[in-house]
Amino acid sequence: MHKIVYPSRETVEAIARAVPTPFHLYDAGMLRRRARALNAAFSWNPGFCEYFAVKANPNPYVMDILKAEGCGADCASLTELMLARAVGLHGDRIMFSSNDTPAEE
Repeated sequence: MHKIVYPSRETVEAIARAVPTPFHLYDAGMLRRRARALNAAFSWNPGFCEYFAVKANPNPYVMDILKAEGCGADCASLTELMLARAVGLHGDRIMFSSNDTPAEE
């Protein structure tokens, strides 16, 4: 198990002075480790692909990290589809799972 290390108060305050709030801090290393662990857990299944729900976090930086780890994108709107394509996901790496898609999309 990895020890979770949070940034110090001073670090967060320094970031808050430099970056407009609100903001979110992500641990890119942890995102990579968790994606790798998930892919390893299903490595027995040839062709397995985890599709990240873009609506859960439409941050292109997070999406790019997950793409680099072999994940695809689960999109439910045209905007999410556009984000997936903007980070370089195409073809069978995009799942469109909208329940109620407007005709214009």
